[in-house]
Amino acid sequence: MKLGFVILLCIIVAIVAAVIAALRTRHKDIKKVAYMMDALEDGELNFRFQDNSRFNRTLNRIRTIFEKQRQAHEQDSWTKLIRVLTHEIMNTVSPIASLSDALSKSMDKNGHSSLDVKAGLDTISDSSKNLIKFVETYRQLSGVARPARKAIDLQELIGGIIALNSEYAASCGAVCSYRPLEPDLMIYADEGQISQILINLIKNALQADARHIDISARIGKDDEVIVQVANDGEPIPPSAQEQIFIPFYTTKKEGSGIGLSLARQIMRQHNGSIELLSSDASRTVFELRFR
Repeated sequence: MKLGFVILLCIIVAIVAAVIAALRTRHKDIKKVAYMMDALEDGELNFRFQDNSRFNRTLNRIRTIFEKQRQAHEQDSWTKLIRVLTHEIMNTVSPIASLSDALSKSMDKNGHSSLDVKAGLDTISDSSKNLIKFVETYRQLSGVARPARKAIDLQELIGGIIALNSEYAASCGAVCSYRPLEPDLMIYADEGQISQILINLIKNALQADARHIDISARIGKDDEVIVQVANDGEPIPPSAQEQIFIPFYTTKKEGSGIGLSLARQIMRQHNGSIELLSSDASRTVFELRFR
């Protein structure tokens, strides 16, 4: 009887020990998954779980998949950026080289030319200035300052931006409004940089002949603040929707092509994001997320 009791007790102890060990392992695994999710959200993929368990190998494999996707995306982005830079620079340099060559060949031994030298030099000067302006724009894009963050009341921030652009909007026959879906919404951000993003989105909407620009804000399911800027202007062409955040890409004749690229850089420095949710005949919607 005593022997049977001892055996039963040993079995119970073994089961309890196994359950406790399983719970501890599960708790560690949950912490690992939480750590990995935080790292993936922040774009930090330089982690690797050392223990060679099956679970850790699975997590490391997921990390590798994300790393390969990011590398492919970055390579594609750099390829597109180089293509745009090359296009812009060649468009400016080629006429300068061609015109300089024509002026040189038109000169006789006495320095006289059959061409209008002054007009040619003026054209070269204007093209050179445009190239300098282009380089300055690139430097602006690559030198975004670190955000000086503070608590900002969205009602005050967006209300001030709407008031600032009210005259321009009215001259375009448009109305801009703000609709908070929850009271007392705050963000912790650089006021000047976020204002720059919102002003650029409003300006883009007005240039697209929008008549209604509706800004709304709410709390997301992960407690992030979500700001949406919608307008009923001309939609962004489907072929351009995947490229609008590429530096110097623009669908406008006089656009610099850095507004949305700069906006994305600013939002990334705020650990947030900006995306084009949709753009069709009914409306175009941009979404900013502050985490």
